[in-house]
Amino acid sequence: MSLTFPAREEIARLSARMLLEIKAVDFNAAQPFTYASGLKGPTYVDCRRIISFPRVRATLMDFLAATVMRDAGFEAFDNVAGGETAGIPFGALVAERLGLPMTYVRKKPKGYGRNARIEGVMTEGQRVLLVEDLTTDGGSKLSFVNAIRETGATCAHTAVVFYYGIFPETIQRLGDHGVQLHHLCTWWDVLAEARAQAAFDEATLAEVEAFLTDPRAWQAANG
Repeated sequence: MSLTFPAREEIARLSARMLLEIKAVDFNAAQPFTYASGLKGPTYVDCRRIISFPRVRATLMDFLAATVMRDAGFEAFDNVAGGETAGIPFGALVAERLGLPMTYVRKKPKGYGRNARIEGVMTEGQRVLLVEDLTTDGGSKLSFVNAIRETGATCAHTAVVFYYGIFPETIQRLGDHGVQLHHLCTWWDVLAEARAQAAFDEATLAEVEAFLTDPRAWQAANG
């Protein structure tokens, strides 16, 4: 394990730059993207692309491991759990960097055999770090956290590459359940880096900024 600890601002800027470079994020105000909720927006993120770019993958996982150690402590965890499905490779990569066992958490019991939600070895009293690709409002994280806690282990931290950063209730929601969020960058960091690179025309960037400032109002105005 050989990690460096750049300033948070530099981690955020470089993480945003890498996501733009591998086209894991995109802006399109003319033809908004449809989200799983059925609502629309001019922003798109797919962190699963990271695993196909070795240099980006390695750097982002180094950043995530360094961020967790800086924020939570160097001996704060006994186990790293990835959330099904996108969090599984990131959980494995972070566990490798921290020198810890790796497990993963299913979204729901598999319905046969032990009917387990936890795969791998997780024991009572272990301090578990939940790793995922991203978070929007924190809802799916709490389901995973509850599954971890049902084993008798504890889970007070979750780490993600990307945090939307536009729903103010997210941090409070997680905090109310005793979970601290660690992340590398947000939509605001991506917008700033996209402007610095002139990666999109100014009209698109202005629409994205309007969306990030008030997502619900933008969606209401744009169907």
